[in-house]
Amino acid sequence: MQFPYELAVGWRYTRAGRATRRNGFISFISGVSMLGIALGVAALIIVLSVMNGFQKEVRDRMLSVVSHVEIFAPQGAPLPDVERTMREARANPDVVGAAPFVSAQALLARGEDMKGALVRGIDPAREGEVTDLAAASGEVLQRLQAGQFKVVLGIELARSLGVVEGDVITLIAPSGQVTPAGVLPRMKQMTVAGTFDSGHYEYDSTLVMMHYEDAERIFRLEGPTGIRLKLRDLHEAPRVAHELADTLTDRLFIRDWTQQNKTWFAAVQLEKRMMFIILTLIVAVAAFNLVSTLVMSVQDKRADIAILRTLGASPSSIMGIFMVQGAMVGVIGTLAGLALGLLIAVNIDVIVPAIEHALHASFLPKDIYLISKMPSEPQSADIVPIAVISLILSFVATIYPSWRASRVNPAEALRYE
Repeated sequence: MQFPYELAVGWRYTRAGRATRRNGFISFISGVSMLGIALGVAALIIVLSVMNGFQKEVRDRMLSVVSHVEIFAPQGAPLPDVERTMREARANPDVVGAAPFVSAQALLARGEDMKGALVRGIDPAREGEVTDLAAASGEVLQRLQAGQFKVVLGIELARSLGVVEGDVITLIAPSGQVTPAGVLPRMKQMTVAGTFDSGHYEYDSTLVMMHYEDAERIFRLEGPTGIRLKLRDLHEAPRVAHELADTLTDRLFIRDWTQQNKTWFAAVQLEKRMMFIILTLIVAVAAFNLVSTLVMSVQDKRADIAILRTLGASPSSIMGIFMVQGAMVGVIGTLAGLALGLLIAVNIDVIVPAIEHALHASFLPKDIYLISKMPSEPQSADIVPIAVISLILSFVATIYPSWRASRVNPAEALRYE
């Protein structure tokens, strides 16, 4: 099979030796451009993979406490018919688990310490169907028995109150009871049955769990205030929420997990886009270094261009030769960047600890960040656009110098040779 001579000549110019000082300088500039493209592509892949890893870690820890979809009545009122709503929700093929819950706010008091808390009444027998926290802390949650008024606290909340398993705390409900002395808050002595550690500070520092029947008695409710659902695919939560809104009999509010932390997810996506744009500029600068490389190469190869023209090469063929030369630099640089970026992104859990050990430093202290290990999750949705953009920028950078090469006058070029 015979390739077009434009490819052969363009490839030969790309790997040309350093016979002269000028040729060597051009090769050096070409190598710098190639290295710049490779490092830019690798940096993009590594940064976006780490950001994907952080997002996945935080999301998974959040979803260990938060369900995929919540169905609840307005203003914290009990659901009209819990069993019917659960049957209708389970009829959706994407729903794999459902459990009732009671949600309310209260104050926890221990001596002179007092903390605001989010109270969640759960059914310990069904909680494992909707959250992963039940699998991690199932033994502790099973201690919540109806009528015993026991609670399980987030580990940070327990530390701030200075309580351990077996201690007694006072729960103060917001709605009071009328007495001859006026309206007094309702208070109930609760026994700490244990603690849970979800790895998410927001929930570990505010969440209190108890049996939902105890919560109904304390907050004077006639039933659960909502139902929590688990789906086959968490990414389908918005769609399933819309479907349930059309199929449920009662007029209820439906909220998926993306809405509960909408601001945080929007901030992460914005940050990811900005990092993509900033690092793409690095690739663009490296790619447009090809302009100077090809301009110098055209000046150096003027005699060669003239000879090719006299042998019958068309201006488009001359343009194609130099476009091949620049494109090959872009292709090699992009492929090298992909290989380097993926190598580091996949092995970042080994590379970062080795750097930390060598520098005797910790990049992610446990007492400051949610996670202590550098996560990474390369995704094809990021890698493919990076490679395509890099190749396009490299190709665009070759157009003008190649066009200039096609306009070289053979007579002028050979006059002083």
